[in-house]
Amino acid sequence: MAVQYPTPEQLLEAADEVGLALSDADVASYLALLKGNVDAYNVVDALPDYLPPVKYPRTPGTFPSPQENQHNAWYVKTSIKGAASGPLKGKKVAIKDNVMVAGVPMMNGNSILEGYVPDIDATVVTRLLDAGAEIVGKTHCESYCISGGSHTGAKGPVHNPLKMGYSAGGSSSGSGVVVALGEADMAIGGDQGGSIRMPSSWCGIYGMKPTHGLVPYTGIMPIEIFVDHTGPMTATVADNALMLEVIAGHDGFDPRQYGPAKKVRYSKLLDGGVKDLKIGVLKEGFARPESEAESDKKVLQAIGLLKKLGAKVEDVSVPEHLIAPALWVPIGAEGITQTMMFGDGYGLSRRDLYVTSLIDKLHGWQLRANELSETTKLLTVLGVYIKKHHGSHYYGKAVNLARRVTEAYDAALAEYDLLVLPTMPMKPTPLPPANAPRDLYVQRALEMIGNTCPFDISHHPAMTVPCGLVDGLPIGLMLVGKHYDEETIYRAAAAFEAAGDWKKM
Repeated sequence: MAVQYPTPEQLLEAADEVGLALSDADVASYLALLKGNVDAYNVVDALPDYLPPVKYPRTPGTFPSPQENQHNAWYVKTSIKGAASGPLKGKKVAIKDNVMVAGVPMMNGNSILEGYVPDIDATVVTRLLDAGAEIVGKTHCESYCISGGSHTGAKGPVHNPLKMGYSAGGSSSGSGVVVALGEADMAIGGDQGGSIRMPSSWCGIYGMKPTHGLVPYTGIMPIEIFVDHTGPMTATVADNALMLEVIAGHDGFDPRQYGPAKKVRYSKLLDGGVKDLKIGVLKEGFARPESEAESDKKVLQAIGLLKKLGAKVEDVSVPEHLIAPALWVPIGAEGITQTMMFGDGYGLSRRDLYVTSLIDKLHGWQLRANELSETTKLLTVLGVYIKKHHGSHYYGKAVNLARRVTEAYDAALAEYDLLVLPTMPMKPTPLPPANAPRDLYVQRALEMIGNTCPFDISHHPAMTVPCGLVDGLPIGLMLVGKHYDEETIYRAAAAFEAAGDWKKM
């Protein structure tokens, strides 16, 4: 679609939007001067795009019937076979539906995107297929991934794998459920405020949010570059480590990847136990205003098991943990508004792989804004209000203060090998009814992120480990490590996993 030369009326409209008052003579001058610039746009328009090739044949897949999708976890079922051999040969992998799989529908939980079919595979998808995995489908996620519950998706709520009518956690809700039900061995999740760890915790599986940038985000619809993470959700620690091993490493596109490029064989580093580890129990992760005493108690019992296994366990205080959620709000709300919404999913000013077909599909979303989820509407309105009245002042200050939070965690991690705390302050909650008032809808989407979102802005690796049941619903313990020290987290998680059936703890 070529760029048309602006009419005088269109030029005046654009000038008015930036506060310029143009005379008739100015308009004529601008139109003449802009002609060469528009011509340059049309040179770009005429050139073929430069995107990575799609390596493995596939069909678009099929939408499952309600009978074969009782928890509403699947969006599309596929069978995309990867390489003939590799470390993931025989593994069935599910992909969160904000991740691009070429030729397979993607809607990221919202009707505005329904009908979009990506033309590339995300880097993580290519790496999984190169390792021999089979992609068995796309899983439902929360609307534009803005919810820690599992009720905001356009295709209806996703139900907890252990109890229908209860939340599976979000935003990677479907990924958690299909792994917990055994319908996939592994799944890709995304995490900006806890969206790998929260559903993993409430579904009773293992979910790793790696160090920021360790796994390339290329080909995944972002929320905000500062907090975008992607990583593995699995039924076992060994599978989690193996999956991270396959998908980690620089891809040459993602500007989030600023750390070391070395590859680590995480799956070979699971032995050794915890006898030489010093673990700090993060005081501020417990007894929060939203915490449930029984959930905290279950996590403390699990920490007691780590102590029995030989770890040296001590209490540690990081007061900055309590201010971190407030810092997340300007970063998340303004990032959502400027990057995902007005930036048509990408924004500007970074080296990246821009998938222009997604940009085209998202552009003009304002014409269908009433189809957005209540959480997306709320945070977008907040972001617009703040931008209009305060510019980017608070986003910038929050990023600055995030360094203070990061340094506080780093200071604790200089003394301890790992920090431990509850993943979620509560057990899975009932799904709100379809006619729920807005305040309940939003509460059920955001009330549980206080322990998870701090590590999205500090960028530390954090993994949830299932550690018991309260009222028949899963509880998770979160292990937090030094930047790029996922291997120590895995070693502790493997020792805990081997100590007994978590459902009987």
